[in-house]
Amino acid sequence: MKFEDLKSDTQFLEVVLANLEKVEREQIGNIQRAAGLMADAIAQDKLIHVYGGGGHTCLCVCEMFFRAGGLACINPIMDIAISPFNQSLKYLEIERTVNYARGVIRYYDLKKDDVLIIFHNIGVNPATIDAALESKERGVKIIAVSSSYWQKELPLDHFIRHPSKKNLFDLADICIDDYNPVGDAVINIEGLDTPMGPISGIVDFYIIHRLEIETVKKLLARGIDPPIWRSANVAGGDEFNAKYVAKYSPRIKNL
Repeated sequence: MKFEDLKSDTQFLEVVLANLEKVEREQIGNIQRAAGLMADAIAQDKLIHVYGGGGHTCLCVCEMFFRAGGLACINPIMDIAISPFNQSLKYLEIERTVNYARGVIRYYDLKKDDVLIIFHNIGVNPATIDAALESKERGVKIIAVSSSYWQKELPLDHFIRHPSKKNLFDLADICIDDYNPVGDAVINIEGLDTPMGPISGIVDFYIIHRLEIETVKKLLARGIDPPIWRSANVAGGDEFNAKYVAKYSPRIKNL
């Protein structure tokens, strides 16, 4: 089935499930390898740094940070300027500005052998590539979640590309393909010439939680108690989380 053939909301569910199953089937090895890096970092009491290269990809950073059932040692490199929480046309300009993201990484002062997860479905824009370049020059281990389709199919002379013409997967230590189709939206409705139903967020959120689940399994296998947030909205949640707040608030700028 091709994306252009899909027309109903039932078929939207079908294509979302197909994409998730493809990720689980074909990317599980990369997810396991990435979880191994994350487990190694946590075993050394390091933070897991997370960055989104602009637009709605920044929501992946939000999804990993201070999340019930998620890792407490997540350091969100949360730059509002390139996120949907900024004015839309403004963030588009900023995420296309060369060298801006280098300053963001410098501000968070990532070190050699730190682990950084970079999310960006397209994986070619300056806010993504400059963050990866700066991190790589610092000796940071990069896990990239992006789409090989975008990186291969977007022409090298496309105006949103970083001047280096590099793809995010060229710079990462471990690459997790979310198979996001060019254009993101996958449903064509009769009488409408613009596709609907973007799937990148759904798939990337799934990858996020698969990474965390596999990381925790690896930590438990080593006899290490994983730092996991409990919902602050259940009885005793704040009390349970207090130990993680005390431990990580001096180290995580956004906590």
